[in-house]
Amino acid sequence: MFIQTEETIHSDTLRFLPGRDVYAPGADLTQADAAKSPLAKRIFGLGSVVKISLGADDIRVTKSGDAEWHVLRPQVLAAVMDHYMSGMEVIDESAASANEVSEEELTGPAAEIKEIVDSRIRPAAKDGGGDITFKAFKDGIAYLRFEGAAYGLMQPIQNMLKHYVPEVEDVRDAIDLEDRPGLQTDEGKAILQLLDDHINPQVAAHGGHISLIDVKEDTAFVRLEGGCQGCSASSATLRQGVEVEIKKLVPSIAHVIDVTDHSAGANPYYN
Repeated sequence: MFIQTEETIHSDTLRFLPGRDVYAPGADLTQADAAKSPLAKRIFGLGSVVKISLGADDIRVTKSGDAEWHVLRPQVLAAVMDHYMSGMEVIDESAASANEVSEEELTGPAAEIKEIVDSRIRPAAKDGGGDITFKAFKDGIAYLRFEGAAYGLMQPIQNMLKHYVPEVEDVRDAIDLEDRPGLQTDEGKAILQLLDDHINPQVAAHGGHISLIDVKEDTAFVRLEGGCQGCSASSATLRQGVEVEIKKLVPSIAHVIDVTDHSAGANPYYN
């Protein structure tokens, strides 16, 4: 099997052409969607991948800003080849259907939240270059999927939903619904507390927020959101501030990887 690669206008995105059908309807996937696609799950599992776009005959992979293609490209090629050799579907339609929110099944606060998101919040997010979709409502928490510049709308969305739907106690990124065992380790808990108590109160003054996505072995994966996404100073913020503080608090962490799609930020310096 011969897989071609092509560069795109965005340096963080490469196009992979396996010479076989991929997914004719097309799909844009983030880590939150990995369960829908065995192929995407393999590629996201490599780390440093923030987005996968499936086309009829190609796979566009977007890496994090600090990853290097000379390292990641052969890993993606191997993952794509392994997938096609396995004979599995690119999209698991049964899993995709199970993960989709059915409006007919929604009742009570969940239905109210989805209506507000679709009619008021999502149009505003798209105007700003992002997107927001409703995923679930559990135990007083509304889980939304954020894309691009939409991360900067977290606080106003919380205020709006709490006002119109009294049952809403908090709003969180839908990625929190995923099983991320690294966050339950001593290292993960220590980093989360560092971010909540010290780092995020400082970056919040500039409209930013930093989330811990996962901890795997000696690596912490973080995402820069809101004003931090696409900011020209984000690399310095990560390397000179966040990374230093994390390694100082948790010496076992050797690497801090930024999985942010900076090209989708409100001020896309990395576009």
